[in-house]
Amino acid sequence: MKNSENLKGRLSFEPLTPDNWDAFVSLFGDRGACAGCWCMYYRTDSKTFAAGQKKGINKEKMHELVRQGKQVGLLGMLEGKAVGWCALSPREDFSRLERSRIHKRIDEEPVWSVPCFFIHKNYRGTGVSGEMLRGAIMYADKNGSKILEGYPVIPVKGRIPNAFAWFGIYKTFRKAGFETVSRKSTNRPMVRYYTEKAKWPAGEKR
Repeated sequence: MKNSENLKGRLSFEPLTPDNWDAFVSLFGDRGACAGCWCMYYRTDSKTFAAGQKKGINKEKMHELVRQGKQVGLLGMLEGKAVGWCALSPREDFSRLERSRIHKRIDEEPVWSVPCFFIHKNYRGTGVSGEMLRGAIMYADKNGSKILEGYPVIPVKGRIPNAFAWFGIYKTFRKAGFETVSRKSTNRPMVRYYTEKAKWPAGEKR
């Protein structure tokens, strides 16, 4: 399946909870998405993250956050199966972002960050990332977040390898209505979406 129109408006979005943990595990697979990441990369330092890739430690740390009721991200569901994921949390929950020189805070406004995605291999190139952003905007808006922030990549040459696409692609964010707010990195800008600008189809308003 490579037709993005087939998926437009068909995905439902669920915050990760203990109730749908198994769907998350099924999507991430035995390798934990990217070599045992389990979406812990931005939530810790390099040394701790690398150690956590062994023996399923990162997986257990993510599971503990979920059991604590933390807002960690959204699953994109299609016919009862998780086909997409995006991390979605208050920016301060991503300690690596808070230490970043390239993506350091530009102000003290409270923001939620969308630093990474993971799409099931059978659905890559079908527009799932764009739909996940739509879901993130809706979820943030309905839960009182006024600003969403992302850190996508601008491919330097042609199509970007899947190994680097997990940041999200700049043109996908732009298409979703995000605006560039910082360009300290030429190919990793900081972008924002202000949810008061959100306009929803009938049945999708707050």
